[in-house]
Order: sequence, then structure tokens, then C-alpha cells
Amino acid sequence: MLANDPYATRLGVELRGDDPVEVSMAIRPDHLNFLGVTHGGAMFSVADCAFALAANRAGARAVAIDTHLVLAGGSAEGDILTAVAEEATRGRTLATYRIVVRRNQERIVGLFTGTVHI
Repeated sequence: MLANDPYATRLGVELRGDDPVEVSMAIRPDHLNFLGVTHGGAMFSVADCAFALAANRAGARAVAIDTHLVLAGGSAEGDILTAVAEEATRGRTLATYRIVVRRNQERIVGLFTGTVHI
């Protein structure tokens, strides 16, 4: 799925693992905001990619209906953001996921939750 996502490809998102789903992205100059730190949209995007891959890995078509990101820390050019997604709940029509975003495999910089309609 990730290879067929032109947005994720352009951002440089790479799949690192699939159980749990783990993706990473190296922060480049075009990921920075006017303050010179990683744009919140870039962090959201890497978390959202992990979310989408986790929600759709069972072969079902899952579409996001709610997402939330807490920006718990910052990052800068050269850092690697890693997002790990785990399923929290799954019913017949709804599933919820928790995604933890870390900077350089250490500090948590983002906490993302998302719910999908299956």
C-alpha cells in the first residue's frame, strides 16, 4: 500500500515493520516550518501513514473518521521520526488505533489516535 501512496513517497516515508506497523521519515529542509523545526503537518503525516497501514492491513477497506495528534515534543532537520501503530479496539464497523511518534528512536514527540470506519 505504501508504495502506491504518492504523498507518502514524496515525503520519504518508509515501512520498517508490519507487526506492529512501523514507519519512519527522515526530516528534510522541506519538512520544516518558519521557525526551523519540523512542521506539525509533517509529524501528522508520518503518524497518519502508520495509522492507514495498520487499519487496512487485514484487507478490509478502512476510512478514517476521526484523528487527533498531541505534539509532545519537537524535531529538526536530520532527525528520524518513527511512528508505531497498534490497534486499540476493533468491532464490526469501527476500529481505533494508537500511534506513538518518536524522534531518533528515543523521545516521544507525538501521540496520535485515530478511528476508522470499516
